[in-house]
Amino acid sequence: MSSHRKTRTTPGPLTRRAVRIGLFAAGVAGAATAVPAQAATAAPHAAVVSDHVFSHADRGHHTQARDSFTVRQFGTVNATAVRNQANAVSAGCSADDHCRSVALSFQIVTVAGEHTHLNAVNLSDAANKECTGCQTLAGAYQFVVSTPTALRFDDATRGRLDDIHRRLDALTRSSLPAAELRTKADGLAAEVTAVLHDAVAKAPKGDPQKDVTLHRHLDGWPGR
Repeated sequence: MSSHRKTRTTPGPLTRRAVRIGLFAAGVAGAATAVPAQAATAAPHAAVVSDHVFSHADRGHHTQARDSFTVRQFGTVNATAVRNQANAVSAGCSADDHCRSVALSFQIVTVAGEHTHLNAVNLSDAANKECTGCQTLAGAYQFVVSTPTALRFDDATRGRLDDIHRRLDALTRSSLPAAELRTKADGLAAEVTAVLHDAVAKAPKGDPQKDVTLHRHLDGWPGR
C-alpha cells in the first residue's frame, strides 16, 4: 500500500515575475463565477472567479483525463480575486493493473486599472491512494495580465488561443510518457505567454515584460 500527496505553494521554475499584489479552466467537475467580458464597462467593479479541474481514476475507470482553458477579461476593476486549481486522484489500482489520472487547468485573466487590488491563488495536487505504480499528474497554469487600460483580444489573438486550446485537449488525452506530457504542457504555456505578450504590446501603455505573469504548479509524476 502506498500513499502520495503533497501541495505546492511556491511558484515553479517557469514563473518569471511575482504578481503585483498577491499570488485559472473549468472542466466537467469545475465551477466558475465571473463578470462576462461583454458586460465589462469602464466603471470600476469587483470581479471574482474560481476554476477547478478534477480527474479520478480507479479499478472501474482506469484512465481519466480532463483539462480546461478559460479566458476571463474583466476590464477596469477595483478588486479581483481569482483561483485556479487542478486535482488528480488515482485509487485502488496495482502495478499490474495501474491507473492514469491527468488534470490540467489553463486560466487567463485580464484586469485593468492603476490601483487594482489583486488576490490570485494557483494550486495543484496529485494523490495516489492505495495505487501502486499509478500515474497521476495535476497541473495548474495561471496567466495574469494587468494593464493600465482595459485590454480586449482581437480576432487574431483569440484564434491563436483557440488553437492552443485544441492542442491542450489532444495532449491531455494522449498516451504520451509522463515526462514528455509535462514538457509539452510547459511548451503550450510558453506559447500562451508569447500570445499575451504580443497582445499587450499592441495595447496603450502596455509593457509585455511587466504586465504578463505566469504562475505554474505541477504535482505528481515524474517528481520535480
